Amino acid sequence: MVRLITTALLLICSTVFGQQGKFEEGMGKAFGIWKEGKSAEASAFFERIASAEKTNWLPDYYVALINCLDAFNPANKEKSTSLIEKAQTALNSASAKSANNEEIHVLQALIYTAILVQDPMTNGMKYSSLTMTEYGKALAINPNNPRAVFGKAEFELGGAKWTGADTKPICAEIARSIELFNNFKPESPFHPKWGLDRAKQITANCK
Repeated sequence: MVRLITTALLLICSTVFGQQGKFEEGMGKAFGIWKEGKSAEASAFFERIASAEKTNWLPDYYVALINCLDAFNPANKEKSTSLIEKAQTALNSASAKSANNEEIHVLQALIYTAILVQDPMTNGMKYSSLTMTEYGKALAINPNNPRAVFGKAEFELGGAKWTGADTKPICAEIARSIELFNNFKPESPFHPKWGLDRAKQITANCK
C-alpha cells in the first residue's frame, strides 16, 4: 500500500513539474518574442499559453498589457479600438482567475486611460473617474505597489496640464514611486515588474 501511494505521488509530482516546466518555457519564449518588438506575435503566444492555463492569470494579463500599450501607439490609431477591446477581454479573463488583484486594477486603469485618449472631449469625464477608481482599488490592496503609485501620479500629472493644479506633490509621488520600484520584489520572474524606466523618464522633467 505504501509503495502504491508513493508511486502515485511521484506520478502526480512529475506531471505537475512537467506542466510547470512547459509554462515557464512558454512564458520565456513569449517574452523573448515581445522583446524583439513583435507585439502581435507575442500576444498570440501568450493567448495560447492562457488557453492551457485555467487558473493562472499571468498569460491573460500580458495579452491585455501588450494590446493596451499598442493602443497608445499613434501608428496604431486606425486599429486602436480593436486593440483596446482585445485588451479588455483578456483582462476580464485574468480577473476571473484572480480576484482582488492589485496588478489587474492597475492595468484596468491603463486600459481606461487608453480609451480616454482616443477621444478626450467625449470620454474625458467618464473615464477619468473610472481610471482613478481603479488606481484607488489597487492602492487599497497594496499602498506600496509602484505601478499603482506611479500610474495614479502620471495620470494626475496629465490632468494638471488642463486644470492648472499644483504639480509639486504629484512630482513627489512620482519620485517616491522610483524608490518603491527599486525595492519591489516580484513573486516570480513572470510577475509584473514594468514601469521603472517610464517613471525615471517622467520624473526627470517633472516640475
